[in-house]
Amino acid sequence: MGFLDLLVVASMPVIQVLLISGLGALMATHYFDNLLSPNFRKSLNKVVFLVFTPALVFSSFAKSVTLEDMISWWFMPVNVGLTFLIGGIIGWILVKLLKPNLKVEGLIIAACSSGNMGNLPLVIVPAICNENGGPFGEKEVCHNNALSYASFSMALGGIFIWTYTYRTIRSRAMKFKALEAADLIIKVPNNGLDSNAETALLKGNNNNDNVAVQVPPSDYVGDFENQNIGDKDQANGKGKESIWHKMIELLSELLAELMSPPAIATFFGFIFGAVAWLRNLIVGDNAPFRVVQDSLQLLGNATIPCITLLLGSNLTQGFKSTSVKPLTLICIIIARLLLLPVIGLFIVKAAANFGFLPLDPLFQYTLVMQYAMPPAMNISTMAQLFDVGNEECSVILLWTYGAASIALTAWSTFLLWVLA
Repeated sequence: MGFLDLLVVASMPVIQVLLISGLGALMATHYFDNLLSPNFRKSLNKVVFLVFTPALVFSSFAKSVTLEDMISWWFMPVNVGLTFLIGGIIGWILVKLLKPNLKVEGLIIAACSSGNMGNLPLVIVPAICNENGGPFGEKEVCHNNALSYASFSMALGGIFIWTYTYRTIRSRAMKFKALEAADLIIKVPNNGLDSNAETALLKGNNNNDNVAVQVPPSDYVGDFENQNIGDKDQANGKGKESIWHKMIELLSELLAELMSPPAIATFFGFIFGAVAWLRNLIVGDNAPFRVVQDSLQLLGNATIPCITLLLGSNLTQGFKSTSVKPLTLICIIIARLLLLPVIGLFIVKAAANFGFLPLDPLFQYTLVMQYAMPPAMNISTMAQLFDVGNEECSVILLWTYGAASIALTAWSTFLLWVLA
């Protein structure tokens, strides 16, 4: 295929994402009567997470994944882990160089390390197979394999995001909340305010930016007190947390992620795909319970439209703030969409040369694209969860996803040319 043909094949999935996410953005405005309001988006997110995504994952795995496939895919967990490790190192370097506000530090590291391993691969990778003259073989086989690769990527990404990224954002958020609370304690008595002014200050209604500090939610007060007590105890040699306790905490978080609906669907999808007699129960024209597989596929078909609409509607919040410096945005975009994919390409090509990867070029394409994805949308969820950097997170996601529309097309075209 010529370069222009490859460009067309690579750009079609990205254009689909832009069109549908653009519609989602419009549906979140008053022009559509706020059809995708924040409360509705939360409910729809739950439906996608609890119903649509598990149905899509299970049906695709049970239909197309065998035991041999699972063994040959061993490098994908390693690859996903490397994207987080290398991205985290780059993000840490950016924090040291840029010296941003504390509440933005965690967002920078998370944006550089945590790519969108679920939503976008589920849209882009299978869509590559739907184009006429695609380089990855027969459409149906390619599409089934692409769904399996993207589903596995989503399950792995979710584990890393809700352990590594969650802890990164949580630690920075707790530090910021603690400093904010300490700043409030210092400023209130030192400003000579009367009781009414102090009350207004504590309520966050004072317009003086130099002294007005909003009291953190009560849920965090215990964390601050415990942290202060812990620091004092640690100074006395009494509060040193054991390695065993840290391991238990990490394993509990990992177990919680492994018990999420998409991860459970991945596990059972692997089982049904690997065990022939289980697969024959639900897959095939003569399967006695084929209605189960058909129903799950029908539910799973709603996943991609819903998550793409939600993607566009969530990005609209970034138009409301300019609280992130342009240099910070440029550095994140370069790190996430240029530097990391270049490193990933060398890693994947080296793994292929050593015989660590299956011969399927679509598998290698998926591995490299994992490095090229924009930041995970779950970062926004975590920022809302800890109520730190909501506006900044929306701005980062808006600009990185805007740049990703060009970067993903360019990387996809290049990879089709190199791998196909």
